[in-house]
Amino acid sequence: MAVIMDGAALSRAVTRISYEITERNKGVDDVCLIGIQRRGVILANRIADKIFEIEGSRLPCGIADITFYRDDLSRLGEQPKINNTKIDFDVANKKVVLVDDVIYTGRTVRAAIDAVMDRGRPRLIQLAVLIDRGHRELPIKPDYVGKNVPTSKDERIDVCVTEIDGREAVEIIKL
Repeated sequence: MAVIMDGAALSRAVTRISYEITERNKGVDDVCLIGIQRRGVILANRIADKIFEIEGSRLPCGIADITFYRDDLSRLGEQPKINNTKIDFDVANKKVVLVDDVIYTGRTVRAAIDAVMDRGRPRLIQLAVLIDRGHRELPIKPDYVGKNVPTSKDERIDVCVTEIDGREAVEIIKL
């Protein structure tokens, strides 16, 4: 195991992504954030807090549970863990920024897009990820990336956040 980002680096990446979202969208009018369960939700809330510091506007922030949208649902067992989607705002004609911790094959993002589209038709959907590790199986590319980390398929990236793991780090682990 190797630590590739400590807490300070993770915080800087969230700050940079927050500024990039604000700049690319020419402000934050009609922008909303949806975090993909689990760590994407934490990161989305951190981005929302940082954008509030920058712009003084509180962005709507939702939660996407993609369990029932997965293309491998039948392999999850009879009782998949459900975390619940919570999007308490209208996504129709909004600029939706999906937030996740790590992008790998792109399948989780595809499922999250389906979950959002079931709630309405956004003006556009953007993607923010803390780590892009490559190996895409679908034509999905993040708009905002904290760090690109080329990996092999026998490695795993773990994002640790205080709210879930009690510490802040991004680690690469050889399987």
